[in-house]
Amino acid sequence: MEKKKTNGKPTQNSAGSLAGGGRKKETRIKNVSGPVKTIGGNEAFMGARPKNNSKPRTQNLKQRNGKYSESRNSSRDKQSGVHNSSRNRSVSGSRDTQNRNINIKNENQLVSEPRFTAQKVDGQRTSMHTGNSLKIIGLGGLEETGGKNCTVFEYKNDIVVIDMGLMFPSEDMPGIDYVIPDVTYLEKNKNKIRGLVVTHGHLDHIGAIPYVYEKIGSPAIYSAPLSIGILKSKLEEFGLDRGAKLNSITIGDTIRLGVFKISTFKLTHSIPQTMGLAIETPEGLFVYVTDWKFDHTPADGQPADFSALAMLGGRKPVALLSESTNVERPGVSVSEKEIEDSMVKIYDKVKGRLIIATFSTLISRIQQILKVAKKFNRKVAFVGRSMVNTVEIATSLDALTIPSNTVIDPKELKKYPDDKIVIVCTGSQGEDNAALSRIATGEHRTIKIKRGDTVVLSSSPIPGNERAVSSLMDNLYREGARVIYQKLMGVHTSGHAKQEDLKLMIALIKPKYLIPIHGERHKLMLHGQIAQDMGLVTEERTLVADDGQVIEFGKGVGKVTNKRVPASYVMVDGLGVGDIGNIVLRDRKAMAQDGIFVIIVTVDHKTGEIATSPDIISRGFIYMRENEQLVHKARAEIKKSFARYSKQKNGPHADWNLIKGKIRDEIGDFLFNETERRPMVIPVVIEV
Repeated sequence: MEKKKTNGKPTQNSAGSLAGGGRKKETRIKNVSGPVKTIGGNEAFMGARPKNNSKPRTQNLKQRNGKYSESRNSSRDKQSGVHNSSRNRSVSGSRDTQNRNINIKNENQLVSEPRFTAQKVDGQRTSMHTGNSLKIIGLGGLEETGGKNCTVFEYKNDIVVIDMGLMFPSEDMPGIDYVIPDVTYLEKNKNKIRGLVVTHGHLDHIGAIPYVYEKIGSPAIYSAPLSIGILKSKLEEFGLDRGAKLNSITIGDTIRLGVFKISTFKLTHSIPQTMGLAIETPEGLFVYVTDWKFDHTPADGQPADFSALAMLGGRKPVALLSESTNVERPGVSVSEKEIEDSMVKIYDKVKGRLIIATFSTLISRIQQILKVAKKFNRKVAFVGRSMVNTVEIATSLDALTIPSNTVIDPKELKKYPDDKIVIVCTGSQGEDNAALSRIATGEHRTIKIKRGDTVVLSSSPIPGNERAVSSLMDNLYREGARVIYQKLMGVHTSGHAKQEDLKLMIALIKPKYLIPIHGERHKLMLHGQIAQDMGLVTEERTLVADDGQVIEFGKGVGKVTNKRVPASYVMVDGLGVGDIGNIVLRDRKAMAQDGIFVIIVTVDHKTGEIATSPDIISRGFIYMRENEQLVHKARAEIKKSFARYSKQKNGPHADWNLIKGKIRDEIGDFLFNETERRPMVIPVVIEV
């Protein structure tokens, strides 16, 4: 999904993909082993640091009002006094919701309310141990799929953060660009943070770092070379690359961060150099497997390290933290080799131009496209800023191999016959500003759809994007193209584990406890049920928590406590970070659903009476020229309401705020009675 943003904002490619923005020379990072060094008093295995010679493209990031949006656990929305339930993220656009009497609960009451996990939770227990314990806190990824993944490991004075991703907004967040984790807890404890470990380079795992990096104390970041290269390009856009402590490590290396000793091992995902973590703590060994699947024939020829997984299982891990994205899908994950076979069939049959749309960081798919193009002697042109940048970064770090004499500049497409061309672009999710959408609507500068073109959507629609993808395909067909997508042919496979993969992972690791992550509550519970059906983990040892809820381990026992840290939705809108709350979203939804009705009353300053007939502006509610009778009746009601309340307040000394409130309520009721619709009514009083 390519949603282009300027001024230092991330570029959207998919739920879990990231467009790079660095230059090739600036992102080359050597993968060098080195001795254990001390950073800030903590032992850390150091790889080579990337050079910071590039100039920041923008430094426009700012946080308005100096604070984040309201936490889901706050007792009142500070903008309006309306209670926000900690369990309800929906935003109501109804005025009735604003006026309804609500039982307000304070934060202590919210914390003491037990939620069902897999075991009983004492509603009054906010901590399991009076002494030392290991705390595991998910700041994101425990109540959503494909977004703002972030997990915190804490023991005494040491904190390690794993991933810091962003999430794309749902349909009930109009105007919001991204959602990032609430790092209030990390900000308060930034002196304890020993490092940020990134498991792979997808946006749902690194996308929030530029927004929060300085707030959490600019900790050292550790990851594989490709992830570091992609992250560096994003930090450059925010002007943060010069001060960033980026450490490239080889998968298989070990780093020590405070009391935590973290070993890395190879996993397979839709982006190369994805790594799992074996975290040695004072409470035992914890295995963290991020987005992954088992693929014996991956595009890069490097399957998951099964021997490392088996060896970890022999060490009797305390807990396994494993993703739950595809837990509802039976069977095993489809190999990338099968997608390559489908590509061969398509290349063989298509006689005209071939346009393939996919996620920019789906590097395994890009590698297959290049490999098959070389076989059929087709030239490949990459289109779209995010696609071009990511390809440059992956190539410079040897994560993508480009066959010789294969890639050309899009400007050279006219030099070759149609049956010798492959165009690779972003936009498979139907995003408005993505390359494919602009090509489909004829708005692209160099590429136009023509009869005989074949377009391949090598992705599956992200939930919520189905309508946009359908419209995209309609536009392509109207222009004369043929469209091939997943329902017609196997042109895409998920990078996430299905049920049989999850079972195999549990069988290999043999954990005492299972902590499902990365999914909504029902997916986490289903993941736990799978482990229980295998007889490897009991229900009491399946720990399912909410975002912000603390899981504690002490003396070999793990429990979900009712202690919570802030874990609200922090919303990014334009240059504002965290300044959009539930009330603003509610107003946006109200205007989108029922429109806006503005009343302008001009009042004589001396007499306090209406000087002219009230002006009315309607947007998204009624077309005034076709509803003149309703407008006239509304004006009459406005005059009556104004006269009634202005007289009560002695003319020119009237309380205009009170009068505006009364007009808003009464005209709102009047319009609802007349139309059964309730627009947002905004009265304005102007004294002349």
